[in-house]
Amino acid sequence: MSEGSTVRVGYDELKRLMKTKFMRAGLPESHAEAVADHLAYADSRGVHSHGAVRVEYYSERIAKGGSNAKPDFKYDRKSDGITILDGDNAVGHLVAKMGMEEAIRLADKNGVGVVGMKRLGHCGTLSYFLRQAAKRGYVMISMAQSDPMVVLHGGAEPYFGTNPIGFCAPRKNGEPIVFDMATTVGAWGKILDSRAKGKAIPDTWAVDSKGRPTTDPNAVAGLLPISGAKGSGLMMMVDILAGVLLGQPSGRRVTSMYADLSAGRELGQIHIVLNPEFFVGRAAFMAGIDNMVEEIHAMKPAEGVERLCYPGERSEGVAERYRREGIPIVKEIYDYLVGDAIHFNRYDHMNAFAKS
Repeated sequence: MSEGSTVRVGYDELKRLMKTKFMRAGLPESHAEAVADHLAYADSRGVHSHGAVRVEYYSERIAKGGSNAKPDFKYDRKSDGITILDGDNAVGHLVAKMGMEEAIRLADKNGVGVVGMKRLGHCGTLSYFLRQAAKRGYVMISMAQSDPMVVLHGGAEPYFGTNPIGFCAPRKNGEPIVFDMATTVGAWGKILDSRAKGKAIPDTWAVDSKGRPTTDPNAVAGLLPISGAKGSGLMMMVDILAGVLLGQPSGRRVTSMYADLSAGRELGQIHIVLNPEFFVGRAAFMAGIDNMVEEIHAMKPAEGVERLCYPGERSEGVAERYRREGIPIVKEIYDYLVGDAIHFNRYDHMNAFAKS
């Protein structure tokens, strides 16, 4: 069903279309399944910046060999609670999920599981992994590197990436708390989504080539960190924990998303999983989180605000609405998904902002 410039699609259909495209680009079925499920999840919760808008780029990278379709995964168990997973430049969504499963396994036995993942591609939205861990009763922190696109506080050229940070906590009587954010005011994927929709961006998100605030998503030459110097510090923390700590390239040496689609990304990521049973006990922990949520909901809201929400709560409403109405996909993207073309050879050798 078409609605203006978007098409409403069910979750299963959207996932099938994306999986088919990835398999035609060269991924084995299990890898294609992992990426398609991740992207369909993102779109189904309104995170369109990490959904179908990425399929053509991923397909071009897969077809050109930059995403390894036959990786040799290696687990290097450093201690009872620490493992390093070498993803051999496979699709990041799959490697990050494997890392999550390993971190949970370690936390089951030891209370804490830390898995550093190196040499993987872009992993998508962190909330996908966080939500799965929380649904199984675990607390999880995740951080990932990104290519340099951010003008640091007081700087005039990009150095760090958007370097996202995520956190989750399980609940007994409701959906988990899931917190997933870029360390920039606006995520790069949201700017890509605005480009696809022909929409302006807020003038607080990015600057143009002269360092001036811009509302044109096509003129972006640098993203801005959240809260000035504090955001720059958070970006550095992520790059150290997900990059330097794992022996991965860091700062401006992190590989670009678009520079060479025939080469691997070599990105780093880290999952830290805590088992509440080893602390206060899982039941007591979840009761405490439920109590916190109840108190937040009971707090007096500011004028014009209906109710205070916990992190991730609003996306639950989006997911429910999309289950009823279908997921809105930009028509141009939908036409590509149902079409014969694997990709249009338009991302390779572009700069970090997808411009030639």
